[in-house]
Amino acid sequence: MNSINQQTRSKINTTGQPEQIINPVTGDRMTIFRGGSDTKIRFDLPPGAKGSPLHYHTTMSETFTVLQGCLEMEVGHKGNRRILRAGESLHIPTGMPHSFCNSSDSWVTFTSENLPAGEFEKFIRGMYGLAIDGQVNQEGMPTNLLYFALLLKKADTIIVGLPLIVQKLLIGTLVQIAHLLRVERSLIKYWDLSNQGGEQ
Repeated sequence: MNSINQQTRSKINTTGQPEQIINPVTGDRMTIFRGGSDTKIRFDLPPGAKGSPLHYHTTMSETFTVLQGCLEMEVGHKGNRRILRAGESLHIPTGMPHSFCNSSDSWVTFTSENLPAGEFEKFIRGMYGLAIDGQVNQEGMPTNLLYFALLLKKADTIIVGLPLIVQKLLIGTLVQIAHLLRVERSLIKYWDLSNQGGEQ
């Protein structure tokens, strides 16, 4: 089943058409319109979707634009909630804490544009790929800490609430161990669509 999904993704990707991937654990859907350094992704979140925890990026900004439904966001600090409705956009500059979720009873559709995107596309493909392969918990988080550390590093993401020095030390140590064990080889299949299962 997974190899069929990967072949389908590869075919879609080579045609230059938007590519949709479904997270079977959370029910979220993402459609990649542009990738690489200028990433634009559409997300469809089902009712009650938890989205992301409060976090920020150290080098990347994001622009959220709601196409349908209502997207609940926290911006700046915990508890500072804002509802974005269809047609509304919100730019999140580098370093600004933010989170999003769908607390409504209807689906919400929004786009996220990331600049400079860095390796964000690899992060999101990895998260969805691990979910498809049954390697996440019921919240959609990777059960393998080395995978999770590698993907967080690619996302340029700092989670709010955990002391920064502790977080950097913990993630940095796990990433070093992952590199020593060549763990990333197991993740490459999720973003290298031209060489499924291959190594860099």
